[in-house]
Amino acid sequence: MVDSDKILNGSRVGGEIQTEVADQVEQLAQKGVSPRLDVILVGEDPASKVYVGSKARTSEKLGMRSQTHVLPASISQDELEARVDGLNDDPDVDGILVQLPLPAGLDPQPVLGRLDPAKDVDGFHPENVGLLQKGFPRLVPCTPAGVMELLQRESIELQGRRAVVVGRSDIVGKPMAMLLLHAHATVTLCHSRTRDLAAVTREADILIAAVGVQGLIGAEHVSEGTVVVDVGMHRITDQELVDRYFPGNEKKAAVFEKRGAVLAGDVDFTQVAPIASRITPVPGGVGPLTIAMLMANTVRAARLRRSI
Repeated sequence: MVDSDKILNGSRVGGEIQTEVADQVEQLAQKGVSPRLDVILVGEDPASKVYVGSKARTSEKLGMRSQTHVLPASISQDELEARVDGLNDDPDVDGILVQLPLPAGLDPQPVLGRLDPAKDVDGFHPENVGLLQKGFPRLVPCTPAGVMELLQRESIELQGRRAVVVGRSDIVGKPMAMLLLHAHATVTLCHSRTRDLAAVTREADILIAAVGVQGLIGAEHVSEGTVVVDVGMHRITDQELVDRYFPGNEKKAAVFEKRGAVLAGDVDFTQVAPIASRITPVPGGVGPLTIAMLMANTVRAARLRRSI
């Protein structure tokens, strides 16, 4: 059993952020402004549908408006980009999110590049990427922004410390490294071609696992006292893997028996938690922060567009 003091509770921090967002929405309402988030969902990917539904429900809970545009997987690239153009031109829309991944045959980069940067609440437009790189962030990708909120609100010292990010995606790894660098950490960005990954990660004071490989980070990757943040999310449906990653964990066993699956991350929690000084669980770690920061970005976009 892991000491509760070790757990970096993303659910709690995400709840705090949502409460703050709801307060801001109420303040905007007094000025006659009701932030609106529009989500484009293409195709029938089950996970994407769940994520989009969660975003819509959270928007409503916080007093914001939300509209989901469900488009067929057969839509053409030109038709999808035209939809984005229409939302760009709609003055009632504050935030636009294109749910990824897109179905095969559709290229996400031209779609994301077509977004109005001021409405790009995922922070993926090249202009927003450039502003982050220059140290003048406007709308920052939600997951890395959420990780920074978690670290700061949990009083994790960043300045002068060695941070290692495993994963170099545009969505998490690269912006995560940049945010840590701006917070005056010394940052190493690792990837699939990093030689002797464990030797590099063992040097970390703060280790961010965002590589998308289940259980990649084990005890050999972590030094005593490291702060470990697990961005990965994987659905385990194999009893053998449940027994391997969660031996003796009655709670996980009960969830697996009830649902036929449990969630796990890029970090082998059972191995790493005893070594780490602080660690995020899966679920209940980074996930709640991502959606909370999406809501925060939508309110920020509404304020910036109106200079209020």
